[in-house]
Amino acid sequence: MAARATGSGTISFGLVSIPIKLYTATSSQSVSFNQLHSECGGRIKQQLRCPTCDVEVSRADLVKGYEYSKGQYVTFTDEELKQLEAERSSLLEIVEFVPLETVDFIQVEKSYYIGPDKGGDKPYRLLAEAMERKGRVAVGRWAARGKEQLVMLRPYQDGLILHQLFYAGEVRAFEDVERGATFKFSEAEQDLADKLLDQLTGEQFDPERFEDAYAKRVLEAVDQKVAGQEIQVAPEQPKAQVIDLMEALKASLAKGVEAKESAAEGDADAEPTVKKAKAKSAKGSTGRGKKAAAS
Repeated sequence: MAARATGSGTISFGLVSIPIKLYTATSSQSVSFNQLHSECGGRIKQQLRCPTCDVEVSRADLVKGYEYSKGQYVTFTDEELKQLEAERSSLLEIVEFVPLETVDFIQVEKSYYIGPDKGGDKPYRLLAEAMERKGRVAVGRWAARGKEQLVMLRPYQDGLILHQLFYAGEVRAFEDVERGATFKFSEAEQDLADKLLDQLTGEQFDPERFEDAYAKRVLEAVDQKVAGQEIQVAPEQPKAQVIDLMEALKASLAKGVEAKESAAEGDADAEPTVKKAKAKSAKGSTGRGKKAAAS
């Protein structure tokens, strides 16, 4: 079934305008729960309450306030906030084209697939191919939902994908994170670490190999409960205790080697069995052939 567009807009740069459609690129499939009353099983509703007046408040009595100092607010009406919103033009204005490697993945907040709208097929494809050929992504502004978003366009599978980015002020500095002491590693330690990485290196990232194990267990438990069964929970695996870096690296490498050797032995054991089976099959076939000829 064809994807359904969630919005539309226009890519603009220079004198070029490309009508586009936006599609949701991701959707969280994680399980969620509702709060229920333990006595009757009824779903709990959240109530708005003013602690100062000690009364329940309806949404019609609410106003938006910005805390400019501890416990002090300036309030805004809906009309005042609408006046502050960006023009609702759905215009995606490209400011510049930059190398992809200069953009940090931590900036990405949301992603949307971009497809051409009516009359935009040729310029859409031309832009995507040019960006792919030049190794560039487009950075610009997207005026949508009353707010001006920082966005990045990049070529993706013969088309374009839009990434909504965090502004610089919204990304915390990694320098604020305590990263421990620095070490000077020996050649032996570096060699072991390199070998471990080589042992676990794959050709490419395959997201199909991974699944949400927690969501799977919860949904299985739900099915069991619906069927009136007791929930069966697998025992927790003992946590590995890392005592020494070198010993941990050696143990990891040894485990990988053992796994490969076991796989090789399994193939070797299976080979004679396969040969015997083929020989027996051939013998039986020959015998049947002779019997048929005699008859």
